[in-house]
Amino acid sequence: MTQPAPIRRERSYLAAALTAAERGWHVFPLRPYDKRPALHGETACPATGDCAGGHRKWEQRATTDPDRIRAAWSTGAFNVGIATGPSGLVVVDLDPVKAKDPKGTPDGVTSLQALCERAGHAVPSTYRVRTASGGHHLYFTAPDGARLGNSAGRLGKHIDTRAHGGYVVGARSTLPHGAYEVVDPADPAPLPEWLYTLLAPRKSAQGLMSAPAPVRASRYAAAALKAETAAVAGAGEGVRNWTLVRAARALGRFIPSGDLARHEVEQALNSAGLRAGLREHECRATVASALNWSIANNPGRPA
Repeated sequence: MTQPAPIRRERSYLAAALTAAERGWHVFPLRPYDKRPALHGETACPATGDCAGGHRKWEQRATTDPDRIRAAWSTGAFNVGIATGPSGLVVVDLDPVKAKDPKGTPDGVTSLQALCERAGHAVPSTYRVRTASGGHHLYFTAPDGARLGNSAGRLGKHIDTRAHGGYVVGARSTLPHGAYEVVDPADPAPLPEWLYTLLAPRKSAQGLMSAPAPVRASRYAAAALKAETAAVAGAGEGVRNWTLVRAARALGRFIPSGDLARHEVEQALNSAGLRAGLREHECRATVASALNWSIANNPGRPA
């Protein structure tokens, strides 16, 4: 006997939620044909069940427990929400061009391709979902111990990211104008280090100056390292390379004296260069060359 369409839809969404949970992703129900959570708000909280000890929001209520998932999806054809933070995911959301965008505005896919070219990397291959609007979600596993938040436009035009405090609509969910479909079923790849560098929380110049000093640095050398990396990270197009060279030559003189370790200087300047928009291989070559020059022209402290 053929099952009614509503029952088939409910079972399809339930299967999608269980499949996501099997991957270790924490799921919760979204309203049918919608992106919004299908959960009560704080003002309507009954203070029972999950909320017996106090109101719990969607991120806290997201689960991988099959029994809880079956119970949640037993009452309706709910879309699937994936809480990215508890799931250990960082999802890069590539949006299509919007009707209000000026002519020539790139979509998220084009912006990511340009970003990867500048960094000297190929577009990462990972689990990918085509969204209902024609965009793409690229799923990555978050680095151990990292706690990234959400971002909007930080990586480029029409590129958002979802991590702690965020969620995405899972595959096989549907909206009035389309469905979410898996286009690459591969396991999520680890978030590339260079992308993590761009997404890591940025510190203000004042924060950089007051951050913990490198292991062996004198107070003056540590302050110089923080100031120079801040200058590189904030350098605009046209002066980025010059700023990086100048910073490396200025900091290189602390290496022969033992005030700074070369690997500390290289790591700090390479990360700052990436934040300024330079390609990774350009950063490394420029920093290495400038440090070599500085070390050769600044003898170490006499014994």
